[in-house]
Amino acid sequence: MAIHRSLVIFAIVALMVPAISLATDFVVGDDYGWTLGINYEEWAKDKLFFVGDTLVFTYNATFHNVYKVNGDDFQSCTIPSNNSLVFFTGNDTIKLATTGNEWYVCGVIGHCDLGMKLNITVVDGTGPAADPSAA
Repeated sequence: MAIHRSLVIFAIVALMVPAISLATDFVVGDDYGWTLGINYEEWAKDKLFFVGDTLVFTYNATFHNVYKVNGDDFQSCTIPSNNSLVFFTGNDTIKLATTGNEWYVCGVIGHCDLGMKLNITVVDGTGPAADPSAA
């Protein structure tokens, strides 16, 4: 009886672990990070972003920052003066908590116009499940 109970508990835990560990950390720009000269639209185009994933912005904080903006400000590269969603540490992590579009720009004058901007769409659910036959 104790063995049966242990197997049931093990099965429940085994089913929960994949759901917990499926969140992905996306380093924006991969090895290049958040900097000038990277096409972030191209970087994001083949990626699926899910609620629970994390964006990691790595950059030289002397020269760059990250602002979360709305779609209109993204298109016009405008940094609202009342924007409190600014990151400036050089190693910023942003948890994707809701579905929908997310827009990020560098607030240093001219950098957004030079392409230092990222638009992603966050969807509900979890990342693609691993192939069970691979186990």
